[in-house]
Order: sequence, then structure tokens, then C-alpha cells
Amino acid sequence: MMSGALASEAMDNLTHSLVGAVLGQAGLKRTTGLAMPALIIGANLPDVDAACFFWLEGTEHLAFRRGITHGPPALVLLPLALAGLLWGWDRWQMKRGTRPEARLPVRFGWLYAMAFIGCLSHPFFDWLNVYGIRLLEPFSSQWFYGDTLFIIDPWLWAVLIATVWWSRRREKAGAAFRWPAIVGIVATLGYIGANAALSWSVQRLDGEMQEPYPVAVIAAPVPFAFWNRERIALVEDGRWISSHWNGLAFGYGYANSKATQCKLPDLTAARRTNSQLDAFLFWSRAPFAVRARDGSVILYDARFYDPRARDRFSIALPDVKCVELSAG
Repeated sequence: MMSGALASEAMDNLTHSLVGAVLGQAGLKRTTGLAMPALIIGANLPDVDAACFFWLEGTEHLAFRRGITHGPPALVLLPLALAGLLWGWDRWQMKRGTRPEARLPVRFGWLYAMAFIGCLSHPFFDWLNVYGIRLLEPFSSQWFYGDTLFIIDPWLWAVLIATVWWSRRREKAGAAFRWPAIVGIVATLGYIGANAALSWSVQRLDGEMQEPYPVAVIAAPVPFAFWNRERIALVEDGRWISSHWNGLAFGYGYANSKATQCKLPDLTAARRTNSQLDAFLFWSRAPFAVRARDGSVILYDARFYDPRARDRFSIALPDVKCVELSAG
């Protein structure tokens, strides 16, 4: 199953920054002075929730991330705060006589619009991976999953970096620079669409061919090899099992998890008094139980299974005894 050591809580910030830069090079940076900083900073701004690591412990951050700062109210208020800061910075430079002469006039309405567009791009790209995002927080705590791209995608980096480089090079040469960025945007959307179609195919078509028939399926993108998928399936006996699709043909070989799975216990009462457990189960999409050495239970999520990363994507339940599942 997917290694938790390779996983993160959000689409990487290089991707978010490059998306903001490409939008600027597509012509949006000409709308107002400081439009490019508004787009790039705005594209990263919802990740201010990463500050929760300073006050939350254990698995509690899993339940906090990708929530309140990624929902509708934040996507309105965060750009407003950013636009105000940038507008104030421009006025401060003007008073000191250090404002760059080449900077376009700063118009607050357009500045807010650019910050808003940047912020809006952030949840879209976060939604594309298997971690999930609560797009409607605080009105609803439902998680949404795109299952389209791995959290760090070097192929997407390559497209976005090439786009910015090409557009900037033409701009410096005095040539039209918008159309390379527009081509890059189309290529990015095409890449995302192709990956979405691949995930849909693996999820919908694979697994209906032979036993054990799945109850639920996650087609998880893997690092680097965007044409491959890890197929994580919940089967009728309660096991989460994984198989690999290599991009050339559907694979029908199933592999049990790398550790002995236990029957997932009823934890309804326990989560009322255990904030770490409650946070984990609120976040978890594919929870499963593994027997620890002492016979107790450790909870993992099948998307990020890695026994070496207990502090991030798992929780130990020393008072719960493992009841093993059948291997068949």
C-alpha cells in the first residue's frame, strides 16, 4: 500500500506557486500592479492551516488540515486580507519613495480579484489527490477526493516550469508572451483530464472481473509513474487489499496487506473520550486494524500504510485486543 513516508498533507507548494505564476503569465498580471504576488501568494494562502502543528499533537492535525481555511468563507476572506496587505505595501513604498517606476497602478478591486483567483486554484489542486479536502467547511465536513494526481507530481512540475520559462523568455524578447502560458494551461488541464480518466477506468473496470469482489475501490496515483495506479480495495470480509496496475493491462493479482489485519473494532464509545482516535477516524477514508506485537491494535489508513510512520498516519490502541480476520 502507499508509503506514508512519501505522503504529505497537501499538494506541494511548488505546484501551487507555479500555477499562480502561469495564470499571471497568461495575462492576469497586467490587470493591476502586484497582481503576480497576489496570484502566487494567494495560490498558497489556504495552507496557513499548517500552523496547527504548533498547537495540535499526534493525529489531531489530520482532522484539522484541508478544512476551515479551504472552505468558502476562507476563500473570500483570505484574499481580502492579502489584497489589503499588498495594497498597504504599495502605499508604504510610495511614501518612502521606493516604489518601482515600472509597477502598474495598484487597483484594489483587481488586486482582490487576483488574490481570489489564486486562492481558488488551491483547493482545486488539493482535491486532485487521495488525501481529500473538505470543500464546504464549515457548512459541511464532508471529504471530497479527486484520486487523480499524486501529491508531488514531477511531470506537472515540468509542464508548469517549461510554461513559465517559455512565456518569460518571450516577454523579455518583447514578443507576445500570453499564448505560451495559455498553451501550458491547456496542457495542464489535458494532463489532469487524462489522469482522471485513467483513475476512473482502474476504479470502475478493474475488480469487477474476479473474486474477491470489492465493496469499495480507491484508484490511487503513485509517485513518478503517472500511468500506474495502486488499486486499494475493501472486500466483503473487511480486509483492505492492494494490487498494482502497470498502465499496459489490468492486473488481477491481489496482494494481502504487509501485516496481519484484525477485525475493525467498534470504536464508537472510545472515540468520545479519545481525541486522537476521534481525529483519526474523522480523517480516515480507508481505516484498517493491524495486530501489534503485544496483541493489541494499531489503526492505519490503507492510502498511507507505512508501519514506520505511526506518529503521522496511524494510532495505537493498546487497550483493544486484535481479533484476526481470515486470510481467505
